Amino acid sequence: MGKHLAQRLVSDGEPVLDVPAKLAARARVFDTGHGRKTDATDARSVALVALRTTGLHRVSPDDHTVALRLLVDRCDELGRARTDTVNRLHKLLTELIPGGAKKFLSATRHAPCSPQCAHVMSWAGPAGDSPQS
Repeated sequence: MGKHLAQRLVSDGEPVLDVPAKLAARARVFDTGHGRKTDATDARSVALVALRTTGLHRVSPDDHTVALRLLVDRCDELGRARTDTVNRLHKLLTELIPGGAKKFLSATRHAPCSPQCAHVMSWAGPAGDSPQS
């Protein structure tokens, strides 16, 4: 198994054992009677070796892997927050602009729409309160 996949599984909390390739190949030959390598027979031989062999090295997480994982998770979180914000903004613009807003939003493209929304913003308080009747 590749180091990246092993580190990913370990950082997700899965127990991972390092099975040497020669040991897995030997188990595959004894199990099938031939040395043909397929994904299914290879997976089975690695699993059998991991279950039956004591003293295999348990993979531990690299310190930098944990730090990178936290950064990746934060990046994903920020991407979702941005998408949520853009969706809320689009919903508000479709309610405020006659005929709706364009589908693809950007700050530079929608800056000119602020004069169109000025009449709405003039009565909106700091928390976006609705006008008094």
